[in-house]
Amino acid sequence: MKISGRNQLKATVKEVIKGDVMAKVVLDCKGERLVSVVTVDSINELNIKPGDSIIALIKSTSVMLAKE
Repeated sequence: MKISGRNQLKATVKEVIKGDVMAKVVLDCKGERLVSVVTVDSINELNIKPGDSIIALIKSTSVMLAKE
């Protein structure tokens, strides 16, 4: 599959928390925690479950930066 998104992060699904309509997916990306919110329908269609290797595609019009 080809996709136009350039910000692609390989990650492992750690947890899937399903609500009535939306689901929170907690990912591990090289030791960093990344959280995505998607529809439950998408989770079911893609059969996403803990332990799966996935690619997180990030497309945003706004990216905030912080420096400690």
